[in-house]
Amino acid sequence: MATPAIFSRIENPWKQNPWFESVAVAQERARKRLPKPVYGALVAGSERGQTIADNQAAFAELGMAPHVAGHQAERSLGTTVMGQSISLPVIMSPTGVQAVHPDGEVAVARAAAARGTVVGLSNFASKSVEEVVAANPQTFFQMYWTGDRDTMVQRMQRAHAAGSQGLIATLDWSFSMGRDWGSPEIPEKVDLKTMVRMAPQVALRPRWLWEFGRTGQIPDLTAPNLAPPGQDKGPTFFGAYYEWMTTTPPTWDDVAWMRETWHQISGKPFMLKGVCRVDDALRAVDAGVTAISVSNHGGNNLDGTPAAIRCLHPIATAVGDQLEVVMDGGVRRGSDVVKALAMGARAVMIGRAYLWGLAANGQAGVENVLDVLRSGIDSALLGMGLSSIDQLTPELLVVPEGFHRTLGAPGSHGAAATPAPRATAAS
Repeated sequence: MATPAIFSRIENPWKQNPWFESVAVAQERARKRLPKPVYGALVAGSERGQTIADNQAAFAELGMAPHVAGHQAERSLGTTVMGQSISLPVIMSPTGVQAVHPDGEVAVARAAAARGTVVGLSNFASKSVEEVVAANPQTFFQMYWTGDRDTMVQRMQRAHAAGSQGLIATLDWSFSMGRDWGSPEIPEKVDLKTMVRMAPQVALRPRWLWEFGRTGQIPDLTAPNLAPPGQDKGPTFFGAYYEWMTTTPPTWDDVAWMRETWHQISGKPFMLKGVCRVDDALRAVDAGVTAISVSNHGGNNLDGTPAAIRCLHPIATAVGDQLEVVMDGGVRRGSDVVKALAMGARAVMIGRAYLWGLAANGQAGVENVLDVLRSGIDSALLGMGLSSIDQLTPELLVVPEGFHRTLGAPGSHGAAATPAPRATAAS
């Protein structure tokens, strides 16, 4: 679609200093820029929002014990995740349709590449896996358990052919989506009728409208990575959602099948995202996965699930020597990253934080978010007298009594271990 002449001749009338010093400032700029339903879709958690609130509040309960002297002049922030070397322990979590900016997932991929890290691409994304891998060869493709096995194999084959370096399976998603404050309106598709109906809300955010107008695009709410072979157009977001709702939930044997099938297709690593319990982490080991992400789906799954950072250390202690452990949920600053690494994570995944950067200033805004986190990580290492993130341990934190939530382990507080059989992966 050609750029309308009126937009091509107008310089951005809202141009301002694009740099921001914190993720909180990026969030505020995103709130002012985005139409209310779009912003609401980013911040909303499920039900009363208890889990999404705890994801952030829990980090504030953890303290640090800095040194007054003996600081290290040079500090190393690099690590590896699923075979990919990255310059800082932060990777981009896969998120659905990124209609906060015309370039969407491609802008995020370019920003991650510019800062030397991995991008995760949702199969509910608005940009194709081919486009995103072209922008960042360090791409992990993410899949939900949707459709039949033949369909899932086809999607894995496409991701591998495009150059994906790993697969992320996200299974922690339930029907618990009702929100006490009401869910934001997400249209089935953006057509003329929809634009007329939502025009009053969009008109209140002219900067967002201008950004799309100058590129000649309208927000795309379809999922190209779910398109059948030989077709370019995928289902709408709600079509994809319906496929997920009508697919029988996976068993642990299904997880093992998914991991083994991906390995046969690509030989590349496999991550299971959404682990909150020790017994589930042990089953993930049995299923042969390369990595797990300790996660509660950013507060969008079962409300009342503890913050991911509370569940991290017990899980890392139980399985951290058998697979890679990363964490996502509530990370907003570099010190949060350092706390997660001290608790046993190899790296963290961020979602809302980079989406706010994307909304605030496109690719440069995402780079800005990564720079903010990098600076915060470096400052924390400096203050604690460390020369590398590899030196981080729980003993370097001030951890209040009762902070950890050890779920699914004998004698733990919270859910007891489930005696169901543990899956065995195919060799």
